[in-house]
Amino acid sequence: MANIKSQIKRNRQNELRHERNKSVRSALKTVAKKARAAVDSGDPSAEELARSATRALDKAASKGVLHKRTAARRKSRIARAAASAASAPAE
Repeated sequence: MANIKSQIKRNRQNELRHERNKSVRSALKTVAKKARAAVDSGDPSAEELARSATRALDKAASKGVLHKRTAARRKSRIARAAASAASAPAE
């Protein structure tokens, strides 16, 4: 346990941020999973779910919960899956 007053405060702040970030990361996983499931099943709302997942990832990156490149990579994968699913029925 820290003896320095500033470090005690820093530990409190880190704990609060950790809890907040944990819930955001969990929500991100849920949104991405729903988007992927919709894409895989050919659900017509897949594009809308992919858009909401992208928005959530952007928001998390701007808040510092995720690194911006991590968010970009995940968005790219979701968009690629949605695009391939959208083009598949047309063929």
